[in-house]
Amino acid sequence: MEEQLADRFEARPVLAQETVFEGMVWDVVSETVDLGEAGEVTRQFVRHPGAVAVLALDDQGRVALVQQYRHPVRMFEWEIPAGLLDVDDEPPHVGAARELHEEADLVAGTWHVLVDYVSSPGGIDEALRIYLARDLSPVPHHDRHTRDGEELGMPLRWVPLEQVRDAFLAGKVHNAALGLAALSALASRDQGWATLRPVDAPWPIHRDHRTPAQGS
Repeated sequence: MEEQLADRFEARPVLAQETVFEGMVWDVVSETVDLGEAGEVTRQFVRHPGAVAVLALDDQGRVALVQQYRHPVRMFEWEIPAGLLDVDDEPPHVGAARELHEEADLVAGTWHVLVDYVSSPGGIDEALRIYLARDLSPVPHHDRHTRDGEELGMPLRWVPLEQVRDAFLAGKVHNAALGLAALSALASRDQGWATLRPVDAPWPIHRDHRTPAQGS
């Protein structure tokens, strides 16, 4: 019988570690790693707190998108609501609900895990979880978040799920979380949403949830 397709959690021993740069949000660390037969290597990477994103889907099959300026790529990018896991002891799904509230003025009555991924495993340890949020309702005006910085005046647009997919595949929108969310949601919907996981499903690729044997 063929082995199930799955990544293997098997951290190599870290022989030395130092922080070579301390940033406003994330740091760059350097680690010397024992690769066994391949010997010892030194790798530098960004240490990231992890992030969550939300595909908010209404009863008409439309997705809530926000547009935000992203300076590193010099682009006003269409995205789904998302944010860092930078609040101490906040469960990831609670952080996702907070981001949906703050960025899209929405609350959801039904939550599931849609898909997990690592953004660039060769250079950053970020793990990102995308949730599917449904049964949506607006946040009352007096409870809405006051936005600033790149979020000031951020527009909200409702776009059919299929249109998001087509724009991503045509190279018209570029955000990875948006593309993965749209493709995953369409695939899951085609299977009667059978692939959805509970909102508190295990998340072993998130650094703060690993056991000592799985990572630093």
